[in-house]
Amino acid sequence: MPLYKFGAGEIFYNQIETRPQVNFKIYDKTVYYNNKPFVSGAFTHNTTTIAGARKSGFISLYELNVDRAEGNLIYPFVTKDGSLTSFSTTSTSAFNSDFVYGDEISGSYPLSASISSDRYTSGHANKKIQALQTALNSYKILTKAYSYSSSLGDKSDQELRLISIPSIFYGSSLQKGTVSVKLYITGTLLGELRDDKKNGELRQVLASNNAAAGAVGGVVLYNEGFLILTGSWDLDSPPGIDIYKPGGSATRPRWIDALSTGSTGTNENMPSSSFELNFSGTNYVPTLTMMAQAREGQNNFTTNPTAIVSGAALTPEVLTGSTIYAEPRDKRIFSVVSSSFVNTTPPFEKTVFISQVGIYDKERNLIGIAKLAKPVRKREQDSFTFKLKLDF
Repeated sequence: MPLYKFGAGEIFYNQIETRPQVNFKIYDKTVYYNNKPFVSGAFTHNTTTIAGARKSGFISLYELNVDRAEGNLIYPFVTKDGSLTSFSTTSTSAFNSDFVYGDEISGSYPLSASISSDRYTSGHANKKIQALQTALNSYKILTKAYSYSSSLGDKSDQELRLISIPSIFYGSSLQKGTVSVKLYITGTLLGELRDDKKNGELRQVLASNNAAAGAVGGVVLYNEGFLILTGSWDLDSPPGIDIYKPGGSATRPRWIDALSTGSTGTNENMPSSSFELNFSGTNYVPTLTMMAQAREGQNNFTTNPTAIVSGAALTPEVLTGSTIYAEPRDKRIFSVVSSSFVNTTPPFEKTVFISQVGIYDKERNLIGIAKLAKPVRKREQDSFTFKLKLDF
């Protein structure tokens, strides 16, 4: 089997920009991701093995432990040794004091992610919002609505809702102009916020009575993956629809009330309300392209034993010794050359069929195989280039 080294201009490094589209639907504090239904397994109530009664709005990282029984889950582990390898969640002090050499340090799977929603009442310090002060002020060049403290309000203690989107859903950043928040009452669309100006403002572009048309109901932090909803005006609906504040009474819905997921253990009662969040991400995928050459006059021998005429494969035996390895010369190779004439044997021609291309590292270890959907006939006068592409 011949081995060839990739030459100059035969390996290309690039990246693909993808725009994954994401849809979250929220009803009764249950999140649904991209319309994926809840699937019960044969050995567990949830095929993704994510803890909770109905976790259809979550992504299971690596999709490990699919439909595994509770006592049969795989898990990550390392052994404490001289390399001092450990998990990032294990502190240095715990590594030194809680484990002796030879102990197993283990983690747990599955790792999962979903959006979360935090509501903050006015007059109380919002620690998560305070942590975003620098990020918010860095966006002020786009619009004044990002200001941490201005005539529009002080985000440190005003009433608002923070929506957190893990980066596994969007990649590098949220795509401008694609973020949309919708609020439904008994299945009827009541209003929509959209960053239609692509400057981070979530403006009201739709309402049942066009109330507060164009008003800014929140902002988007594109690179950080956060939405901050500040719209406090009542949307058009009869009074007393749902209980949006824990322990409160039924009120009209506001944008601050939208996208409640119950992730913070709140006990709102919203049987008539449902919400929808749409956006596209920006994700960059590194790619490696390799050009494998099968040049003219090369790659016309095969080690496939079926290439030998039947009955001649093993006779006579191969001659081997401490200083020699020789195959008999009278093995006849089966001819695949056809003729258009009857009872005519065409002259023999070295012909093989290439069905796969192997990729080796510098130590000649096989690290990848590219298989062709249909084998390609290779004659001595033929020259082929196989384009191999790998995303990682």
